[in-house]
Amino acid sequence: MLKALIIEKDPGWKEFLSSTLSASFKISYWTEGKDDFENFKVNHYSVVILDLQSNHEKSFDLLKKIRPAMPHIPIIVTCEEEKAELVVRAIKSGAFDFIVKPFSAARITHVVQQALKDKSFKNEIDYLRGEQDIIYNVDRIIAYSPPMQAVIASIKKFTDTDATILMTGETGTGKSFLSGTIHFNSHRRAKPFVKINCSNIPETLLESDLFGHEKGSFTNADKQRIGRFEQAHGGTLFLDEIGEISPALQAKLLRVLEEKSFERVGGNQTIYADVRVIAATNRNLKQLMTEGKFREDLYYRINVLFIELPPLKERAECIEPLAYSILNKTCIALKKKITEFSPAAMEWIQAYHWPGNIRQLTNTIERAVILEDGAIIQKTSIVVQENGRPQPPAPATFSKPLETSEKELILQALQDSLWIQKDAARRLNISPRTLNYKIKKFKITHHRWRKNQ
Repeated sequence: MLKALIIEKDPGWKEFLSSTLSASFKISYWTEGKDDFENFKVNHYSVVILDLQSNHEKSFDLLKKIRPAMPHIPIIVTCEEEKAELVVRAIKSGAFDFIVKPFSAARITHVVQQALKDKSFKNEIDYLRGEQDIIYNVDRIIAYSPPMQAVIASIKKFTDTDATILMTGETGTGKSFLSGTIHFNSHRRAKPFVKINCSNIPETLLESDLFGHEKGSFTNADKQRIGRFEQAHGGTLFLDEIGEISPALQAKLLRVLEEKSFERVGGNQTIYADVRVIAATNRNLKQLMTEGKFREDLYYRINVLFIELPPLKERAECIEPLAYSILNKTCIALKKKITEFSPAAMEWIQAYHWPGNIRQLTNTIERAVILEDGAIIQKTSIVVQENGRPQPPAPATFSKPLETSEKELILQALQDSLWIQKDAARRLNISPRTLNYKIKKFKITHHRWRKNQ
């Protein structure tokens, strides 16, 4: 049960706060004395309610002692006086909120709930920051092949600069991930990391998405919008598939990179943005320049530093450790106990050409984990995607049990439908109830299911 610490001398208010919060909290009271101060530090309180007594200095001294002792615990200050200087001082001293007496049960309950939400949000941010340190640790990237070792060496050099970077490589080679690695290992790590895929946004909307727009600048522009450059101020902007940008927009992008300034669509105010740009493409930009589809001056402006990611088929030494890394993460997410690949399965994985690179390898292993009923991934559980269709790792035979083929068909429909059951049922031409029965029968689950329902 959650714990609340009430620091209040008035018996009436102590009783009021206790009766109001006791349904959700185990209530503790502060009593003066050194021992009490030492003891409360070891209690895991969820919220503290501190009343400012007539002797304000004594109460503020206590607040100053509590704040560093419990830095993540929200402190709500109450007081019978409504003086601006008291409010400002309390907030600056670390109080979450300041409530003037008398207040209602609904008021204190609402503030406490908001305080708990704020605490939860901060805890999540701290967790994610810790996770980013792990995920984007450049020394933990799987790079056993000479081409990838050269890429890692370049990344370590590039993180200390603000120069623009151009990444090239086939789809699925990890350009987006490595752009994040560069950002979170640079001096900009505490600032925003903003990503945009230029090929997924219609040309008419891409300019607004990049630079923002003013209210009324075009049809349906019913409010001002802040663009990605403005959002990324102080941090890094990753422009994926930059080769898809139109020549007209390329000219505007060039100006931003050269002058560090732009105007929102429909606006005349010049906005300055300190942004490091990392651009990526799977296309041949030099060929596009020859065809007049990509500006030469923009090419040289984004290609100050260059990284070329090799396809997975050229990273033979990386395939097995990558496969086991993906297997481990997938099993944790799906709560399955699969420890390894059979020799035949790993032999096939290493021999396959992986046209979809790491993305395809991840997709294939995730699917194999779902299909596999044992503790070892067998070759029969590996089904790859080629040209949008599932292909077995060996010439097609009719030796598979009918139920296995049915399970694979259902998995394919779910995957194509982003794991939304009603859409998958429509693809399979069966009712959602029938599909739900099949899902339970084959014990199909997915770690992203809750998000997609």
